[in-house]
Amino acid sequence: MNWNFFKEFLSIESTSGQERKVAQWLLTQLEAPLIEPMEVGDGTLNLFLKWGTPKVVFCSHMDTVPPYISPTFEEGCVRGRGSCDAKGQLFAMYTACKELEASGCTDFGLLLLSGEETGSWGAKAFSKTGFQAPFLIVGEPTENKMVSASKGTKSYDLTFRGEAFHSGYPQYGVSAVDLFNAFYNKLKARDFGEDPVLGATTWNVGLLHSDNPQNILSPELTCRLYFRTTFVSDQAVQDWMGQVAEDMGPFGGLTVTPRGGDAPARYVTLPGFESAPVAFGSDAPHLTGFGHKIICGPGTIRVAHRPDEHVLISDLETAVSQYVEMYKELIK
Repeated sequence: MNWNFFKEFLSIESTSGQERKVAQWLLTQLEAPLIEPMEVGDGTLNLFLKWGTPKVVFCSHMDTVPPYISPTFEEGCVRGRGSCDAKGQLFAMYTACKELEASGCTDFGLLLLSGEETGSWGAKAFSKTGFQAPFLIVGEPTENKMVSASKGTKSYDLTFRGEAFHSGYPQYGVSAVDLFNAFYNKLKARDFGEDPVLGATTWNVGLLHSDNPQNILSPELTCRLYFRTTFVSDQAVQDWMGQVAEDMGPFGGLTVTPRGGDAPARYVTLPGFESAPVAFGSDAPHLTGFGHKIICGPGTIRVAHRPDEHVLISDLETAVSQYVEMYKELIK
């Protein structure tokens, strides 16, 4: 494996929105019979490497979460932003592609995407090309296990509107913070059911903002609510949020704006490979035109996005051999 290439790959910052630089560098470094750069439309690039007419497409993303962390190589381990999610997957996939090429195999491809961490913009742009192939293998940190199923996502923008008033006389106003608190407690008490495959539904509040001074009741609070849904809860979450939008009685002035998402899904697993369900998302739901989809890759989600992000060298080596095996199993 070309560890110098991997170190330089990790050394180029590619935080979401800044992938173009690393994509342009990869254009000078990667080798394939055909390499197609594809504009995403937001200033970033996708890259599609082809060996013949691809029947099996390996795929992962170039972008990473902030902040950038420079790479370090230790005994048996590579640290740094993207080492686990997902430059490590691309490195293993490209290495596997070169091994397949050296052994005379053909009809496979490697798709490098932008914008996975912020909405799968590269995947959505690629799907508009109309490309089709029988098999897709998406690289994510799955501990080299095949994903049997993954949770869906549902995202909402919430706006709570109160009535500003002097905080010494709260009885004459309405605090948007109180409205949010009432909604939050009701949501915590809501049971969306336990899925036998994917477990419990989880959710998180982000981008919470109310800029009222400390001595004035908040007239407005905004936030984003992000669900990870299961086969049991996906429709129930949408129905409940729709009811909240309609029935504003308990919460005062609440506006709910759906932002979209994707549904929980099952994925292809192959005999002889470990498999497990996961709770995280990927580009897979947004990549249309593929008959069968696999998600598998080195590294663990438990360190992805963290300051101590890293991947074991042995996991990368295992991933390469597994990707080669998967290709051979799929086309036989």
